[in-house]
Amino acid sequence: MLEWIVILLIVAAIASLLGFRGVAGASAGLARILIFIVLAGILLLLLFGVIAVSYTHLRAHETRE
Repeated sequence: MLEWIVILLIVAAIASLLGFRGVAGASAGLARILIFIVLAGILLLLLFGVIAVSYTHLRAHETRE
């Protein structure tokens, strides 16, 4: 997914330099959407990781008692 973001940003930059505003805007818009999807995925993985670590930490203390 990160490869697509980089490709779209490069396409947007080249299209902008060549004067193709529609292509540049579309490419930048798609890259922006993909960036938000990636950031949301990273935040979800981080949240689930914290929940999993805290759950296993609590379970470890329950078994000791």
